[in-house]
Amino acid sequence: MKSDKALWGSISILIGAVIAILALIRGPWQTWSLIGVFTLWGLWVVTVLLRPYMQQAKRRRMREQLVKKRLAEGTAPSQPMGIPTMEAPETELLLLRHVNHRISAYLRAVYPDVRWEWCEKNPEKLALAGGTGRIRLYGIPDFDHADVCMDQSAGITCNMLKIVPLSEAGGGEPEDTVPPNKQPVDPQIWYEVQGRKVLEALVADLNSRGHSRLTIHEDGDICVEEDTEEVAKEHLAGFPEKTYWPRLQQVFERNGLAAEVTAKGIQISW
Repeated sequence: MKSDKALWGSISILIGAVIAILALIRGPWQTWSLIGVFTLWGLWVVTVLLRPYMQQAKRRRMREQLVKKRLAEGTAPSQPMGIPTMEAPETELLLLRHVNHRISAYLRAVYPDVRWEWCEKNPEKLALAGGTGRIRLYGIPDFDHADVCMDQSAGITCNMLKIVPLSEAGGGEPEDTVPPNKQPVDPQIWYEVQGRKVLEALVADLNSRGHSRLTIHEDGDICVEEDTEEVAKEHLAGFPEKTYWPRLQQVFERNGLAAEVTAKGIQISW
């Protein structure tokens, strides 16, 4: 835009100069004066039009000289400027650290003081391709290992383990066999390991079909009311007994589900 304005301004000056020469100068000097004026104007126009390209070429030469100087001094990378490329091992290490943070966040949702390390020789391959790998846990009294499962949808689940020698486990049947639903259980762990996936999928499905609540019975059956009847939709394995329901109610509420303990079971609404 500036060069266009300068060009039109120079044309105005040229026209004024030509008129002045034609009016004031006669004879051979008039011709030479006109040639001189047009020559000067042409040189000026060429200079104005080429100046941006000349400046750009000058900057490019100065930049190339600076890069060569830095290369000679050993202070500049040998590869061309642009987006830096990452080697495959660096990419795998970066991905593994990302997965490590996700596993830590998953575990600390239940155990804030947990620390852990990989038992696998090449965990970065597991983070890249998915699968199941074992980790060693510290700071959790009830468990010392966990199997971490990573699927192709970037989902992560942890199955908690307690590994003891066979000699300590004992070979005979215990005298007092405790039913699975009577064993001590942490409601938060049960929800993360067994309850969350089933409930989130079922609530999403029921909500899409107009339901707004469900009831979980003591035996783990999840029922909804259809007309005047209760219909079982899913079953929760290892559902905690009534002793743990107040704590389980708090777990549901922390995860965005309104829960109420009733005579039939735990009623969840959304």
